[in-house]
Amino acid sequence: MNFENIKILWLLAVIPLMVIAFILRQRRKKRMLAQFAEEAMMGKLQPDASWRRPIVKLALLCAGIGLLIVALANPRIGSSIAEGEQRGIDMAVCIDVSNSMLAQDMKPSRMEKSKQTVRNLMNQLGGDRVSLVVFAGRAFIEMPLTNDYGATKMFLDQIGTDLINEQGTAIGDAIDKGMATLGYGNEGDDSEPQWEPNKSRAIVILSDGENHEDDAVEAAKNAADQGIMVCTIGIGSTTGSQIPIMGRNGQITDWRRDSEGNVVTTRLNEDMLRDIAKAGNGIYVHSANGNAAIDELVKQLSKLDSQKFGAAQFTSYKSQFQYPLAAGLLLILLEVFIFERKNPRINFNKMIRRK
Repeated sequence: MNFENIKILWLLAVIPLMVIAFILRQRRKKRMLAQFAEEAMMGKLQPDASWRRPIVKLALLCAGIGLLIVALANPRIGSSIAEGEQRGIDMAVCIDVSNSMLAQDMKPSRMEKSKQTVRNLMNQLGGDRVSLVVFAGRAFIEMPLTNDYGATKMFLDQIGTDLINEQGTAIGDAIDKGMATLGYGNEGDDSEPQWEPNKSRAIVILSDGENHEDDAVEAAKNAADQGIMVCTIGIGSTTGSQIPIMGRNGQITDWRRDSEGNVVTTRLNEDMLRDIAKAGNGIYVHSANGNAAIDELVKQLSKLDSQKFGAAQFTSYKSQFQYPLAAGLLLILLEVFIFERKNPRINFNKMIRRK
């Protein structure tokens, strides 16, 4: 058995907190009652009081809530393992890591927004292979093509603006490196798959579009000629923002300045990103649109013809959430119908004596 949403199980920590709160409540109640009468008199003053019933109610409530949390985590049982054909596209994700990505016109920063957008995109992929390319004044391959999304997210977490010392925004070089991860340029290299132009490859660029190093539009045209779709995602705002200089404690110590000492303002260049996407037969979306932007991008990528990567094994799971859900609701319902005080109308001892 496994859980589809295992992180939800952390909510089980609320149960010991409920027990602690109950104990503190009972102690406080006992101290307050002690101000009115001695403990020996409590039984006569409160003939219907019960110390067992509150404990039973607490146990039922805790068990019920615990089962509901387990149901939310969706326990599953693997019922069978079947072999199927694995199909998808190859996609190179190119992430801008220049200093301008430290700007905070997108919270918490353009850099973190880029990584969050890539994670959201990967959550909607299924069977596709992904590579990672980072770029500033030049580009390099961070991770080769793989369908291991767990490893991809680990590499993604390590990406930052300190990866490349050479500053700038070489989008054209990033496209070239992305094409390399997709197999382009490996002719004659027996260790790499031979290049075959087709319609199952894409490059996705995340940047603020401030390209200063090369002809990115020409690089996108070259990619499109090889059957590679180039899409762009805008990171930042057109109004612009200053570029912070961060201290060791993570606090802003100053702002990036030009050679004359003026504070630099970086702005999203949507026109450049649109031109790149147009030349690459792709689309441009803005990351500020959230899930709508990702949905639009995935819809565009779905137009590509998927290719066969080979056979793969798939485990079929059956959800079992309905059982803890039913049990949890039943226990909570029982807790509601049990009163903390004894009901004098229902006395089982008297009923037994009458018989």
